[in-house]
Amino acid sequence: VLVVVGHTFFSNILPPFAKAHTAVGPAAIGIIVLVNTSFIVIAQIPAVRVVAGMRRTHGFAAASALFAIALLAVLPATLIHSEVAATAANGTGFRAVARDRLFLTVIAANIVLVVVGHTLFSNILPPFAKAHTPVGPAEIGIIVLVNTSFIVIAQIPAVRVVARMRRTHAFALTSALFAVSLLAVLPATLLHSALAATSLLVGVAIVFALGEIAHILVLGPLVADMAPANLLGRYLSLYSLTFTLSLAIGPAIGGLLLKTAPGAIWWGGAVAALLAGTVLLRLGDRIPDPLHEAPSRLASAPEAA
Repeated sequence: VLVVVGHTFFSNILPPFAKAHTAVGPAAIGIIVLVNTSFIVIAQIPAVRVVAGMRRTHGFAAASALFAIALLAVLPATLIHSEVAATAANGTGFRAVARDRLFLTVIAANIVLVVVGHTLFSNILPPFAKAHTPVGPAEIGIIVLVNTSFIVIAQIPAVRVVARMRRTHAFALTSALFAVSLLAVLPATLLHSALAATSLLVGVAIVFALGEIAHILVLGPLVADMAPANLLGRYLSLYSLTFTLSLAIGPAIGGLLLKTAPGAIWWGGAVAALLAGTVLLRLGDRIPDPLHEAPSRLASAPEAA
C-alpha cells in the first residue's frame, strides 16, 4: 500500500494529473521531478542516521504520515488552475477505455519500452555485470549512481529538447537509445579489465538515462491528452499499470534468460525496443501532439477571420 500511494502515485500519476487539472506545464513538471530526485540523492546519507535512531514501527508510521500529507497537499493545487474543458465520451468505465484501440496500442508498445529500458537496466544489468564481466559490486554502484545523477542533471534541458519534437519522433528516439544501450552491454563481456568494462557500462548507463528521460517526458503528457475528461482516472490507472506489469514481466523474463541465454537479454531487448518504436512511429498524427495541433490552429485562424 505504501509503495502504491507513495512511490507509484508520485512517479506515474502526479505528472499527467498535474498537466490535466492544474496550471502546471511540462517544464514545471520536470522541475518537480528534478527536485524530488535531487532531494532523495542529497538527503539519503543524513536520513540513514535519523532512521537508524528510530524504531522500525515508528519509521513506517513516519513514512505513512509523510505520504498522507503529500497526497492531501496536491488537492489545493487543483483550485489554482486554468479551466479544463470537459469533453463528452461514449460510455464510462474500463469498457470505454478498452474500445480506445489507439490508446491500448500506445500502452502495449510502452510496456515493451519500460521492460527493455527501465526494468532491464535497474534489475537485470547489475547481476549480469557481476556474473559475466570483471565489474564488481563497487563498480556496479558507480554505474547506477551515474545513471541516477545524469537523470537528475539532464532533466531540465531535456524538457526543452523533447518539447521541440513530435511525440512519435520522441518515442522513436527513446527506442533507438534503448536499443543502442542494450547492444552496448555485450562488448563488456569481452573485456578483461575492470576499468575498461566499468567505463563502457558507465557510457551505457548515460545512454539508458537519456532514453528514460525522453520516454517519461513524452508518455505522461500524452496519456493526459488522449484521455477524455470524464475517463481521466481510468486512463491514468491503466497508464500506472504499464509500470506495474513491466516490473513483474521484466525481472521474470530477464531472470529466466540469465540462466539459459544471457546474451539474448540484450540483443533480444534491442530488437523489441526497435519494434515498439516502429509501432509508435507509424501512429503518426493519430495521437495528439502539440506540434501538430499548433500549425493546424495557425492555418485555421485566417479562415475564421
